[in-house]
Amino acid sequence: MGVVQARWRYGVAGVVAGFAGLCASLAAAWLMHAATNPVVAVASVVRDRTPGHLAVKLVHLVGHADKPLLITGTVVILLLLSWLSGTLGRAAEIRGMVLILVLGAAGVVAVLTQHRTDVQSALAAVFGLLVWLFAYRGLMRPASIATEEDTGRRRFLVTSAGVVVGAGLVAAGARWSGHGRRAVEQARAKLKLPIKRGSEPAGVSLGVDGIEPWRTPDARFYRVDTAFTPPAVSPHDWSLRIHGMVDHELRISYDDLIARQFTSDWITLCCVSNEVGGSLIGNAYWSGVPIRSILAEAGVHPDADAVEQTSYDGWTCGTPLAALTDPHRNAMLAVGMNGEPLPLAHGFPVRMVVPGLYGYVSATKWLVDIEVTRFDRFEAYWTRGGWSEKGPVKTQSKIEVPRGGARVSAGTVPVGGVAWAQHTGIARVEFQVDGGPWQPARLGGVPGNDTWVQWAGSVSVDAGKHELRVRATDKSGYTQTAVRQGVIPNGATGWHSVSFTAA
Repeated sequence: MGVVQARWRYGVAGVVAGFAGLCASLAAAWLMHAATNPVVAVASVVRDRTPGHLAVKLVHLVGHADKPLLITGTVVILLLLSWLSGTLGRAAEIRGMVLILVLGAAGVVAVLTQHRTDVQSALAAVFGLLVWLFAYRGLMRPASIATEEDTGRRRFLVTSAGVVVGAGLVAAGARWSGHGRRAVEQARAKLKLPIKRGSEPAGVSLGVDGIEPWRTPDARFYRVDTAFTPPAVSPHDWSLRIHGMVDHELRISYDDLIARQFTSDWITLCCVSNEVGGSLIGNAYWSGVPIRSILAEAGVHPDADAVEQTSYDGWTCGTPLAALTDPHRNAMLAVGMNGEPLPLAHGFPVRMVVPGLYGYVSATKWLVDIEVTRFDRFEAYWTRGGWSEKGPVKTQSKIEVPRGGARVSAGTVPVGGVAWAQHTGIARVEFQVDGGPWQPARLGGVPGNDTWVQWAGSVSVDAGKHELRVRATDKSGYTQTAVRQGVIPNGATGWHSVSFTAA
């Protein structure tokens, strides 16, 4: 029993030392306003090395919890390895210290390989490593004494508890004193932009309980990106570089941008990883500056066919140049969403919005760089993960009433949902119950072809279990295929269906 207890105390000493080093690195990063910290950097490396198909499965499995879970997993693994460093140090401290040095070096390397890093980030990682080593050496002696006497055992517990509480308070205090994100939120709140909220057009909502609101509130608008924490970029510090295959390289500040001619439009955005019947879609009133006017000012070379967009955090996407210069497609550098400055989580201060393209090839948040180029000269973030180079939105529809598994009263049952084919438009929607004839649905109004449309109808059913299907036909004449395809490489296909029970 004594040997087991000794190992337990050495393991605890290792965990406490690791926790102290972790808190020290985070505190230093927050106090110095570093671009990143070792935990986020290591988690980012794991994220970027995860195969595309596996990343999609994880996102669909845990939803918006994917990033918190990855951060939590990184911390848990670090603490488990810290336990190992303590048990290794029972025989010889140098063994545990070597493991700590290897782990600390991995953290420093991860920080240095990030797109957006700085000296402060590296210093924070090194500082955390030094505190980790110092705490380790300071705790290993009490751990050894604790195996020999009750007094030493109490001293070890008190010392360990003191280190944990002290490190936690230091990290919490540093986090509280860090004012970078609060300053950006305050700057956002003070902005007075030449934008309006946008009145919801008449007739767009069919009034069927259970169908998603035609306008998606900011708080419910889906979010899919690679950022663990939305970058906090002040409008005063933001600028956009337009370069590459252009006659004149441009550098545009935020004040320069909002002084230009504005455009506003209702546009539905959806993610390429949205499965049939999925919720990674939303509709909002976007305001900004037409990107085609800025590209015209730069003077695009005639042999260019693509734009590589880069986010503040280094994420990239490739967009067909024709989609950005098309005078009939309202692609914009958006600064407003539903009549307010963009929320931080949705790209503040500036993002790209392009009707008719999936987000992975168009909707760059926190946009800072546009390079006019050719598709054969670069490979964007998700393209490297196995996704298609180009991603036009596919015609889709889904059922929202009744929900899958619902219990309803036999007789006449209301049905409804939404359909979309951005920049092409929906011509008709049909629904089918229990394999019977297809029935036409009522369609809500739309201000144009770039938004989703609500559909509704009713079916008569007897008591028992039933299956409802839906399909849409767009204005090009294309009707959704029944063939089910996953989201990789360029979006899901298939009819959405739900089962419900009437009683």
